Amino acid sequence: MAEVVASRKSLTINPLKMSQPLGGAMAFMGVDSCMPLLHGSQGCTAFGMVLLVRHFREAIPFQTTAMNEVTTILGGLDNLEQACVNIHKRTQCRVIGICTTGLTETRGEDLAGDIRLIRQRHPELDGVALVAVPTPDFSGALQTGWAKAVTAMVEQLVQPASGSVAGQVNILAGSHLTPGDIEEIREMVEAFGLEPIILPDLSGSLDGHVPDHYVGTTYGGTTVEDIRAMGASVHTIAIGRQMGPAAEALAAKAGVPFTVLDRLTGLVAVDAFVRLLQKISGRGAPPKVRRQRSQLQDAMLDGHFSFGRTKVALAAEPDLLFSLSAFLAEMGGEVVTAVTSVESPVLDLVPAARVVVGDMDDFERSAAEQGAALLMTHSHGRMVAHRLGVPLFRVGFPMFDRLGAAHQRTVGYKGTRDLIFALGNLLIEHSHEDGPDEWPPLGTGVPVEDGHAPAATH
Repeated sequence: MAEVVASRKSLTINPLKMSQPLGGAMAFMGVDSCMPLLHGSQGCTAFGMVLLVRHFREAIPFQTTAMNEVTTILGGLDNLEQACVNIHKRTQCRVIGICTTGLTETRGEDLAGDIRLIRQRHPELDGVALVAVPTPDFSGALQTGWAKAVTAMVEQLVQPASGSVAGQVNILAGSHLTPGDIEEIREMVEAFGLEPIILPDLSGSLDGHVPDHYVGTTYGGTTVEDIRAMGASVHTIAIGRQMGPAAEALAAKAGVPFTVLDRLTGLVAVDAFVRLLQKISGRGAPPKVRRQRSQLQDAMLDGHFSFGRTKVALAAEPDLLFSLSAFLAEMGGEVVTAVTSVESPVLDLVPAARVVVGDMDDFERSAAEQGAALLMTHSHGRMVAHRLGVPLFRVGFPMFDRLGAAHQRTVGYKGTRDLIFALGNLLIEHSHEDGPDEWPPLGTGVPVEDGHAPAATH
């Protein structure tokens, strides 16, 4: 069990975590025909949009209530009301996801009361779901904002059902899953003859496809009808400890039993997922899945020489930190530095001596002291890697200096296999244990010396 400690610095140096409103807005991005709305100043929305655009390299629908000094003092009802009316007129969206910010939370806005008044004054909004989430950016992190938004959607949109639909299962996806991860999960679930409803489904909205026409809202993702139908599913699978509250809310509202899986990266974790799918479907694992498992086993054999006793420094949101650290431990690696953004019960399970709730400065100092040979964090760790002279493998959000962030896969048998190859190749590339940086050209007749390859013979 890891010791979880909080950094005691009086300020943050090179921040690791992203804010709660950003996490909540990202969750709403996985709902079809939705407009995320940040209830706060224009600057808060603009900064979050920049991060999302640079990471996904897509057009991001985002709106703000544009609070200023006067409305902050007098109250933001008028701004929120006008924003909802304008969004409905211009986009005809099905859902408006309202995330508060530190500004409105500090003032103490009565968000629930404001929405009731807006409903009374504007019956034209009756067909629009107004889902409000308290996400102050002075507490929590991206993961907690995402979790709150999913829980709010479950509580406000799911409808209890009189019976269940055979083969229909709910997948509650955590913020650490990329659109590529979600697509992999969908394929595995469907391989067992099951029909998944995934919430949120970024694989439908932010997977890099080009729509046939301009859409002012999210395009793709979980529909409102599917969210309402989640109460008729036979089982709910929550992926990531952060999704536990949403699964509990769904069980309380609709009576759907649930299972929380802390991770889906690594042979042991994916085997547990497959056993659960077998139990729900009543079927054995199909040949395709068995073949993928065999490929992963072979990849583990191929890669264990590169991973064995390699010192790794990790900095990520709690669920992603646990998923990657447990995978590295299974491959024989040693997590010598573990830094995260916010406290979570899953941190106790991280296979490291200590987990620090801190920033990138804590990450850099610990990685240097522990002699880490590999860094794993988001793109804000690139300067740390440059200063330490240690290779960086980019994971998490944001990833703005590489292409294909949305398609990166680290879950399932295939995703774990690809992760082994990507990390293993990076370690091989930066290893100098097998010989000098440059071998002499073959056939040059260079004499055999210590550290040199023998000359070619003809």
